[in-house]
Parts: sequence; structure tokens; C-alpha cells
Amino acid sequence: MGRQRSTSPTLNDVAKLAGVSISTASKALNGRDEVAPATRARVLNAATRLSFQPNALARGLISGRTRTIGLLTDELGGRFSIPVLLGVENALANEQMSVLLCDARGDAIRRRHYIGTLLSRQVDGFIVLGDDNDLRPSLTRDIPVPVVYVYGESEAPEDLSVLADDEGGARLAVEHLVSLGRRHIGHITGPQTYRAARDRVTGTRRVLTEHDLTMAGGGPLHGQWTQRWGRHAARVLLATAPEVDAVFCGNDQIAVGVADALHDLRKRVPEDVAIVGYDNWEEFATDCRPPLTTVDLDLEDLGAAAARLLLEALDGPQPSGVVRHPCRLVVRESTAPATT
Repeated sequence: MGRQRSTSPTLNDVAKLAGVSISTASKALNGRDEVAPATRARVLNAATRLSFQPNALARGLISGRTRTIGLLTDELGGRFSIPVLLGVENALANEQMSVLLCDARGDAIRRRHYIGTLLSRQVDGFIVLGDDNDLRPSLTRDIPVPVVYVYGESEAPEDLSVLADDEGGARLAVEHLVSLGRRHIGHITGPQTYRAARDRVTGTRRVLTEHDLTMAGGGPLHGQWTQRWGRHAARVLLATAPEVDAVFCGNDQIAVGVADALHDLRKRVPEDVAIVGYDNWEEFATDCRPPLTTVDLDLEDLGAAAARLLLEALDGPQPSGVVRHPCRLVVRESTAPATT
């Protein structure tokens, strides 16, 4: 028994119903300018009546696009990567586009191989995901289609990079503490070699200066992004500045360590010392004693923003520069008005 012919409507069926040629039907469905408005309306009406869905391959041949995007990352297993990837995929799926994902694992040879592989698949554009928000070498010279960098900034100013606004996130945290009446605010954070740590220090200092305050302890305490460092640094800070009534931490792990140390020192959180973390890492923020007020990077929305900017670049001039995506403050029980 022979294979039955598919009953799905074809472009030829649409053209016959609309009373036009196949070429005209194709142009009308793809928004080409040379089709008269009345003819376009007739073709679209016929397509709707037949429930016609254009074949993706045929549409690509007509438009010169494959409706696929190459996504190149250096650390697929990283905690920050997955939410960004989900945001990218969701935004592109809404536009009926597909993502081809390649993980270079920080290896330059593997990265070049994947660039070649993705270009051979004729992707319409690239999104390059960094493993941190520091400057990274530009790849654009090797990629003849639009490129957007996300979570890591390209070193080339003519490239377009989308970053979390760490300075703005720190501002949210410290302004929250100041609004609650806290006046002796310390800052415990990660290594000074990390751009994120430096940006958060800058945001903290600016808010304190605007309110005629100085940082408790004389300056930020830099160390590792760990609970152990948070515990140690909290003891150092309290010994240096016993008047501390709030601590802004560079990440949630440090904040949990600070909360543990304050508990051991018989300091009440938030009555005696309020704490704000950073990242909104649920595993730490919700299990902290008490649950942690923290800054959320909105990583899924960051990825979606990068995807939208790439789509704009596909339809117009390639933008350049740095777009800083806003963070948001998630308030939980580790902050409260100062007691009087």
C-alpha cells in the first residue's frame, strides 16, 4: 500500500483559493512590498481559511534566513548561565526562532570550532554568553552576522554588550538600609579582582556619600565568595566597628556566613544588625536565619533583553555600546526598621 499524500494545505492551495500565482502568494505571506494591499488581504484570508502554516525551510529560502541563532557559552554548568539561557530561548521561541547551543568550556580551540560549525549551519546571528561580567576578547571579527554579548562585556567598544547593573543593584541595597534608619553600614564582598565586586563597592560608596555617611569599618572587606569568608569578615567588622547596624554583602553566600557569625555573637538580625545579600540564590536566601533580603539580577530577563536586541540588529543597523540591565530588590526578614 502506497504512502498517503499529506492532507496539510500547501502554498499552491492558498494561491488557487486566492486566485493568484504561487509567486504572488509567497510574496504576500512574507510581507514583500511589491504586492498590492487588496491582493495581500485576499492571500492572507485564504491562508487563514485553509489553516495554512508556511514550511520553515521554504520560508528560510525565500527570506534568506534560517530563523536559528547560535548561542556560544564558556560555562554551561555555571549557576548564572542557565537562567540567562532560559531567557534567551523563551524570547526567541516567541518569535518562532530556534537556538543552537555550543559550550566552549573556556577553551579557545573549541570556541573557534563551534563558531565555524554554527556559521556552516547558516545561523542568522550569535549570542555570546560570558562566564562573568568582566571584559572578554571580542569574537566579532570572526563572525559575519550580528553578535550580542550577554553577562560578559566585549572589549571592543563597537560591539553590543548586555550586562547586569551591579552598581545600580548595590544602590538598591544600600538605599533600602538607609531608608530603614541604618547609619553604620558595613560592606563585605568578594575579591577585588572581580568587576562585580568593584562595581558594587562603587554603588555602595555613592549612596553613603549622598546621605553624608561613611562606610563602617573604614572601607569594604574583600575576600572570597564563601560563607567562611562571611563568618570571618563579620567578626573582623564587629571588632573594628561595634556600632555596625547593617551589613551589605557582595553575594548571598557571604550574607549567610555573616548571619551565622552574628548569631554566634548574640546579635539579633535584623533588630541589632540588618543584612542584605546579592544574587537572590534561593538555596541560600530562603534558608538563611532569618530569610535574606537580597538583590536579584533578573537573569532570565537579562537573557531575554539580549535576544530582543539581537532581533533588532537582524532587521536594522547593528547597535553598539553597553546596555546595563536593572536589578530588583527582594525584601525578606533580614531587614527591618531600626529599633528606637
